[in-house]
Amino acid sequence: MALKTPQGQHSTQHRTGSPGCGYEDTGTGTQGDGDMGAWGHRDRMATREHRDGNKKPRAEMGAQPRPTLPRALTLLLVLALHSLETGAHRVVESHFWEGYFEQLLDHFNFERFGNKTFQQRFLVSEKFWKRGKGPIFFYTGNEGNVWSFANNSGFILELAAQQEALVIFAEHRYYGKSLPFGEQSTRRGYTELLTVEQALADFARLLLALRRDLGAQDSPAIAFGGSYGGMLSAYMRIKYPHLVAGALAASAPVVAVAGLGDSYQFFRDVSADFEGQSPKCAQGVRDAFQQIQNLCFQGACDVVSREFGTCQPLSSRKDLTQLFGFARNAFTVLAMMDYPYPTHFIAHLPANPVKVGCDRLLSESQSIKGLRALAGLVYNSSGTVPCYDIYLQYQACADPTGCGSGPNAKAWDYQACTEINLTFSSNNVTDLFPELPFTDALRQQYCLDTWGVWPRRDWLQTSFGGDDLRAASNILFSNGDLDPWAGGGIRSNLSATVLAITIQGGAHHLDLRASHPEDPASVREARRFEARLISEWVEAARREQWLRRGQRRGLRG
Repeated sequence: MALKTPQGQHSTQHRTGSPGCGYEDTGTGTQGDGDMGAWGHRDRMATREHRDGNKKPRAEMGAQPRPTLPRALTLLLVLALHSLETGAHRVVESHFWEGYFEQLLDHFNFERFGNKTFQQRFLVSEKFWKRGKGPIFFYTGNEGNVWSFANNSGFILELAAQQEALVIFAEHRYYGKSLPFGEQSTRRGYTELLTVEQALADFARLLLALRRDLGAQDSPAIAFGGSYGGMLSAYMRIKYPHLVAGALAASAPVVAVAGLGDSYQFFRDVSADFEGQSPKCAQGVRDAFQQIQNLCFQGACDVVSREFGTCQPLSSRKDLTQLFGFARNAFTVLAMMDYPYPTHFIAHLPANPVKVGCDRLLSESQSIKGLRALAGLVYNSSGTVPCYDIYLQYQACADPTGCGSGPNAKAWDYQACTEINLTFSSNNVTDLFPELPFTDALRQQYCLDTWGVWPRRDWLQTSFGGDDLRAASNILFSNGDLDPWAGGGIRSNLSATVLAITIQGGAHHLDLRASHPEDPASVREARRFEARLISEWVEAARREQWLRRGQRRGLRG
């Protein structure tokens, strides 16, 4: 669900396609992991990955200890001014400080782990907050480094400036630096505590602690999230309505991941973006894949290797399938990131990358070379990669939209093997791509072999409702019509308080990104609507607080 920089170029670990948009670009000069540099001086408190719940935190060697905050809230202050979006366009800036919260390992079992804890990372900006008046904007982190989401969710800061809000970005357990078992966390045998429910409970405890320690007990909270994080923001409102007054769930595929819908929808919608750009481009894609298949079936895979530029020669059906997955993934990335201005969210992509990709493909006289040029937007944006290592740069996993490599990718693979359903297939009939099935049976076998687990296809629907959210309230689902994840989300109003908007010309959670001169009018209007609705939720929550206080005073009288 989350995206990260394609390997071999800017980063050593990445995810390349999932809806979480836990996107990480650690090699572009933006903050990636809390290191010094652009962030300036910091003082670091205890960050032992795993400690007994009865022990006090202790400062790391070489650090200057600060006073311990109440309830084991340990802070790593990063007192540096930072732009919340990368690229040439400068946006709202905010002082963030980075902290670590002593989080329970297991919220639901009192025996196996007892009260043992780990360090959960979070970010806080108080720059715009008006104490006693402003709300809390709480971002439910997805499958990656929490700084990635802070760096690519500038709208939340813009809205915080308007509504005088406290801003919190919470990192998801097992991702970034929030590792329950340290470096072993994503090894087989250590992943049992990686669930949606555990993550939501983390967010709930963290929000309560920050409210208490920052003196914000009476501040209404609104959950925000994009992609997998958008799912979590909606689930947070469903599961903990007493803690969050509403949720903005951007590009949240809550229907698809619950095992509902059409398994061919995703790649059909990826294809639609390229077909909509140019029928000639779409035909060129079909021709390229067909020519690759024909040549290999004729025993001429060496020609394909040479023209597409693979580092190793293609010599088997397995190699051909890997090449097809590698190439298909490039289309997924371009469709998701089809923003009207350059971005560095996954790779260094130009404005309107679908159009640029089509132009590249059609500029070559040979279709396979054209496909190679298109894929280069994702896998070789620097222009310095001499060949494609198709097994290193794309690794097949339980998410056919791409997992990437490294610990974050392993954690996501495990989630896609347990609760998150991503059984998407291409069929070369309703889409442009070769027939690459990923059925329930294939998923089950892969997950059993890789993690020793059986997926529970119906669990998210049982636990959170899937597409039946009539009993929920105060959730806004936003989707862009260019985003292939939109078809797996909520596209129409479900009730008077569970609403949906579609952003014409919008890619993957475009509305959460900072305002940009090239934004389409549709996303500017969507943000205005979101701002009005969130303001209404906050005011309604305050009225409820006043009413409850009056009732308590009446009872005491």
